[in-house]
Amino acid sequence: MADVALADRVFAPHYACPLDHGCLTATAPLRAAPSRDAVAVSEVLRGECFAVVDASGDWAWGYTRHDGYVGYVELSALGETCGASHVVATPAALIFAAPDIKAPLLGRLPMGARMAAHEDGAFVAIAEGGFVHVRHVAPIDIPAEDFVAVAAQLTGTPYRWGGRSGDGIDCSGLVQLALGFAGISAPRDSDQQAALGSALDDGAPRQRGDLVFLPGHVGIMASDTALLHANAHWMRVVTEPLADVLARQPKDGGITATRRML
Repeated sequence: MADVALADRVFAPHYACPLDHGCLTATAPLRAAPSRDAVAVSEVLRGECFAVVDASGDWAWGYTRHDGYVGYVELSALGETCGASHVVATPAALIFAAPDIKAPLLGRLPMGARMAAHEDGAFVAIAEGGFVHVRHVAPIDIPAEDFVAVAAQLTGTPYRWGGRSGDGIDCSGLVQLALGFAGISAPRDSDQQAALGSALDDGAPRQRGDLVFLPGHVGIMASDTALLHANAHWMRVVTEPLADVLARQPKDGGITATRRML
């Protein structure tokens, strides 16, 4: 089975026209196989579009519209429509039952989750129900000025393989999420992200906002000497001296590329 849009490039026994579905849950793992035991290669966040190419049993197979990542998502996490006006722009946002900070809580959304909503005083009213404070969201069509500051908000967020939200994030997920807030489309994996921006010559001084790549890893320079990254060593998002990161690398490790984004 393949997307009919690939018919002129890929041979498949069957082709299908993908149908866009919106993610209804705060996050939905994008798995390598149709099983909850399968590794989560990425995730779909609330309000993002997932193009369903095929569905069988409890699972949908397709790809995320924002970066084309292919995998399986549980059908129960998807709805028939997608589209959003606001995005959670802080590590997390609480959903209140009424536009009042003393109202009962209905749930919680992580950074990166999207929603169709309209402003209602100090809150935005979510189309599906509930209210989120305006200080916790941002209009999708207004890019952030500083993607490094966006990433820094997630300091302390747990490291999670395949994660790309405020509920858990991996190295390339942090880069993709932060750049996305600044209106810069980025692929999902670090090896693909190594084509972003412009190459920095070996030995050239690094600056805040540069992307630094190591084997299987990527981070954001928080200054000319410190790296902001989600990593499995500390199991969270931290900022630490780049020299300390390099000291932990095996002898065949080290910086493979530096890309200037600013």
